[in-house]
Amino acid sequence: MVLATHTLRPHVKGLRKTPSANGVLADPQVDPDEIVHSLHNLHVAEAGRKHVHTKGGTSHITPYSTRYASQQELSKFVIPQDGAPADTVHQMLKDELDLDGRPNLNLASFVGTYMEKQAEELMFENISKNMSDADEYPAMMQMHARCVSIIANLWGAQKGEKAIGTATTGSSEAIHLGGLAMKRRWQEKRMAAGKDTSKPNIVMGANAQVALEKFARYFEVDARILPVSQKSDFRLDPELVKQNIDENTIGIFVILGSTYTGHYEPVEEISKLLDAYEAETGVDIPIHVDAASGGFIAPFTNFELPRVKSINTSGHKFGLVYAGVGWVIWRDEKLLPKHLIFELHYLGGTEESYTLNFSRPGAQIIAQYYNLIHLGFKGYRQIMENCMANARLLSKSLEATGWYTCVSDIHRQKGEHVFKGAKEAVFGKDDETSADYNPGLPVVAFRFSDDFKQEYPHLKQETVSNLLRAKQYIIPNYPLPPNEEKTEILRVVIRESMSFDLLDRLIADICAITQDMISSDAQDLSILSRFKDNSIEKEHASRGQHREGKGQGRGGKHPMTQGVHRSVC
Repeated sequence: MVLATHTLRPHVKGLRKTPSANGVLADPQVDPDEIVHSLHNLHVAEAGRKHVHTKGGTSHITPYSTRYASQQELSKFVIPQDGAPADTVHQMLKDELDLDGRPNLNLASFVGTYMEKQAEELMFENISKNMSDADEYPAMMQMHARCVSIIANLWGAQKGEKAIGTATTGSSEAIHLGGLAMKRRWQEKRMAAGKDTSKPNIVMGANAQVALEKFARYFEVDARILPVSQKSDFRLDPELVKQNIDENTIGIFVILGSTYTGHYEPVEEISKLLDAYEAETGVDIPIHVDAASGGFIAPFTNFELPRVKSINTSGHKFGLVYAGVGWVIWRDEKLLPKHLIFELHYLGGTEESYTLNFSRPGAQIIAQYYNLIHLGFKGYRQIMENCMANARLLSKSLEATGWYTCVSDIHRQKGEHVFKGAKEAVFGKDDETSADYNPGLPVVAFRFSDDFKQEYPHLKQETVSNLLRAKQYIIPNYPLPPNEEKTEILRVVIRESMSFDLLDRLIADICAITQDMISSDAQDLSILSRFKDNSIEKEHASRGQHREGKGQGRGGKHPMTQGVHRSVC
């Protein structure tokens, strides 16, 4: 059925005049939901007279020949009365998911998007196994125990200590468990001494990922969130740590790989500071290392430091497993309070549990063990060196243009942290390794250079992100943590699947887009900053829309100086 424009318009709701500032009616505003609803009703009424569709059954020729082809949309918020054929539902959902970004071009995320075919087969073969059914799946549980042992040894488990740990659904759960153990140990020590336990606090940097602050809020611990600065390399400042600890400090969250800029926080320096504080006051404050991203990249910061009591990591980040697995390890079983361990009698077996989740997927555990055995230490090191080398190449290429400055510094010689200008960009030598450069994650955090902003003040950095999105790259533009939020960065995470050819194309596309921006009219580019998701699902799912704020990462109900900062991970 074809509807001519002149016959359609009178029947369509959703076009409305809105008063402008001077009271004159402005151009029509379009409500897409109202228009779709009106057209849908009009079309279905006509289709109902001319087409014959089964209401639910299986009588159809192709997935597109059912009622969902032209008569009815998929149900979104209530379960439909009649079901639909499996191949139809599969095809409809597959078509809708085509609107998602390409996982391999999602350069915003630390979470892995590639696994080898053999690993995928193992995961699919074991996808129905539940980690809570320990007695039913003993072989899987043995693999779990082996992973804990391997990771503990990777992190330098010490002789005479019995490391203990568990898989989790991710680093968020692992961080909460590490924090709970610190809180409980602090409480037990205070109660034994007859002291007050009502005012626990924990120290972390403002660059901390949201899971750390969630722990403090959910488990009633005062979060002492310390500002970061360029002077502290946008990470936890040891001097501020010293000024914010006391007898009520249950521990320090130290991050091995900031999600903003990739910087490692100075674990050893903070450990020495706490040693001196204990010698002076007698107050023993432990460290929990959040190595969500750095645990498989920098195993040199580990249990060799006695003050590091527990470490967590994400197997689904640089552990190279698909999303759904994290790990937390305590250097000795005595550091996991008995109060947190439950003895379960379940399905004919007895087991100990100290996780927040009960049922959780077992396939990721098997995949983690596969990677550890298949790759070995040398295989992991080679992959991480490749990631670091590509991150350095991207960093140096961006700075060589003169248009960009990198806030991350893994591409600078060890000990050098200041950008010396485009002419100073030196590309690497064949025999170099990451040991020749500043330590950090394979993350490239960059911004417009000062010279570029002075010459082209009308160009907005978020436009780079929007234009790259048009080429299917997902590269976020967002503010640094509170105290430095006036600086916005673009950030690229270099994962295993970033090949040299793809990196070469990315560099070329960033340069081409920047050149196009320089050559374009400012008015032409302004529309790019006005895009937002107006779908009903977005409205219901999140309050974090941009609304009145400017730029990605802006808006919401509170300013950057308040609230929790997700930090894109």
